Amino acid sequence: MNISISNTTEKPIYQQLYEQISGQILNGELGSGYVLPPIRKAAHELRVSVITVKKAWEELERSGLINTVTGKGCFVAEFSPEEMLQKRNEMVLKQMESDTSYYKSFGLTLDEVIELLKRIY
Repeated sequence: MNISISNTTEKPIYQQLYEQISGQILNGELGSGYVLPPIRKAAHELRVSVITVKKAWEELERSGLINTVTGKGCFVAEFSPEEMLQKRNEMVLKQMESDTSYYKSFGLTLDEVIELLKRIY
């Protein structure tokens, strides 16, 4: 598990953790059954609050990406390739819906958004 925390972004640290780990799960870097580090250990290694890591792990579980087994730890959920693709698309569409509202507030057209996206992609 490779995590990079930025203190220069407005994005909360728990959300950075959630997005990076969910990305690693959905692109196959962290396979089914992978054991996430315990919350306290992850907090210590990342030099963040235990509460921050706990919130990220809770979001991962709420999203169905990990399962918590009391006394054993947190494990990446099992997905078939089709389920993984579906989960990835659901999460991306949810984010795109939020982003689209933001772009519309600036009066951008779909073509303008696509052109801007092409510049950074």
